[in-house]
Amino acid sequence: MKTRTFIGGVFPQEKKELSNELQIQTVLPSTKMVVIPFTIGGIKNVPLVKVGDIVAKGQKIADSDISAGIINAPVHASIAGTIKKIENRPVSGNMEAPCIVIQGDDAIGTAEEKTAYMQILDPFTCTHEEIEQRIREAGITGMGGASFPTHVKFHKTEKLDYVLLNASECEPYITIDERTLGESPERVIDGLSIAIHHTQSKGLIVITDNKEYLIPKLQEAISKSPCKDKISICLTDTKYPQGGEKVLIKAATGREVPSGGIPSNVGCMVINVNTACAISDAFRKGMPLIERPLTISGGACKTPKNIKVPVGTILKDLIPSVIEIDEENTCKILSGGPMMGRAVADTVFPIEKGTSGITFLTAKETNLEEESPCIGCGKCIEVCPLNLTPVMISRSLKEGNLKAAESYGLKDCMECGCCAFICPAHSPLVQKFRVGKAQLKAQMQKEKN
Repeated sequence: MKTRTFIGGVFPQEKKELSNELQIQTVLPSTKMVVIPFTIGGIKNVPLVKVGDIVAKGQKIADSDISAGIINAPVHASIAGTIKKIENRPVSGNMEAPCIVIQGDDAIGTAEEKTAYMQILDPFTCTHEEIEQRIREAGITGMGGASFPTHVKFHKTEKLDYVLLNASECEPYITIDERTLGESPERVIDGLSIAIHHTQSKGLIVITDNKEYLIPKLQEAISKSPCKDKISICLTDTKYPQGGEKVLIKAATGREVPSGGIPSNVGCMVINVNTACAISDAFRKGMPLIERPLTISGGACKTPKNIKVPVGTILKDLIPSVIEIDEENTCKILSGGPMMGRAVADTVFPIEKGTSGITFLTAKETNLEEESPCIGCGKCIEVCPLNLTPVMISRSLKEGNLKAAESYGLKDCMECGCCAFICPAHSPLVQKFRVGKAQLKAQMQKEKN
């Protein structure tokens, strides 16, 4: 099978071998407690419960008024138990957010655990409106990291030609999608088929050639799908950031999402591997998105693993019962992988719907070089997969010229980190661009008011 690729990109050490042969284990926090941020991906939610309430697993505990807009997603209890607190708690990214704290009862993780799942629905006989509503009510958000409410993509506004299943997983260390494809190909293909049925489009599984060994399993699952004649597989080169949405579309279809645009502008929808599983579960089991599969890895992790936990599990509550860490040699902890992950100060934060992995890095795995002056070599331009000019964005931000930074592509930057990876001056470009985006957003809001 011929591979496709894109212009630019980099080749960081993959480090997939640490975990890609390890089966996904279902584990629980040692405290039997979860801390669930009650706004995930969109308009601010409000709690539907109060302290002291007893909730069932799968019960909706926070939502927003749909009249405020469609970019929102409800949140559900990931375990059965008692609402202990509703308060601000630390979350990934070294921030605080309003959270609902649930203390599980004695039956957590057993067949006796109380559940409040939705009614099972056949996605191939219900209406398009029912499909969109079910995906929203299940609280499904993108599980590749962005946590964008998935039902918004299913809201029919533009004709779609392709639903692309993002099976690239190009981030170093992270292998949870690879394991899911190998262990649950039928669920993945079922979720993709539901999306194809809803959009009346074709399905395209975009997978990198380091996972080519999974294709026979996928083909077998496809053969059982009612949409089997509409699904094909696109093999791409193993290169970072092949999993970036715009890069994925360009490599697989040749279509280019315009500046400031979204995939639907070019007739495409992109869903993640585990998002597809969540879609399947919402119909076949009536289960909301309350579980998060993720990879735990890195040189400072003594026990790399692929695990599945209740949403809201505090990372600290998995140590050392599930995960063993070399604390003495842990230099950095990332929510995510080393290219796009965000550094966290400690392990006291919840695993959220968009947490695809946690990476514990040693000093050898971390760039500790001090930044030196930019020499204008242009290497950052060569590797940028979106054909931006990172060097000029950086210089404009240094000068405080936000308009110039915007003109060079600040808002289009997907923060993949290729520029920072290749920079001989060791400039933390992604961090600079994140700050610049926040400043630009604040300025636009100020001008609006």
